[in-house]
Amino acid sequence: MKKLFYLLAFALPLCFAQVATAADDASLNGRATKLTRQLAEKVPLNEAQFVKVRRLNLDMLSATQSLKEKFAADPAQLDIALAELQDRYEWDMASILWPRQMVAYRQSKANMTAMDNSSSSR
Repeated sequence: MKKLFYLLAFALPLCFAQVATAADDASLNGRATKLTRQLAEKVPLNEAQFVKVRRLNLDMLSATQSLKEKFAADPAQLDIALAELQDRYEWDMASILWPRQMVAYRQSKANMTAMDNSSSSR
């Protein structure tokens, strides 16, 4: 009986950790898909591009989450790391999109930034 108790005492936390990790993965996958669909509304993507951009978004979200955990105590270092991550994202996005699509992507991004700035000034 003691062996069963110890087995359950050690196994249950591991199971809960795996469930939490799976929930985080599902959440990141959902967010990556949503971001990609939003982009595809503004910048027409073919199927191969959609898959690549979705993967890029998933990697970006995952890396952002990791950086926030890693640099939680150092906001200045977090800002630097996030800026570097954003630069890599832009570089990778430019390798996926065609020039005309890249123009539309940048314009869409500029419009979103302008809308964010106007709504935050209210």
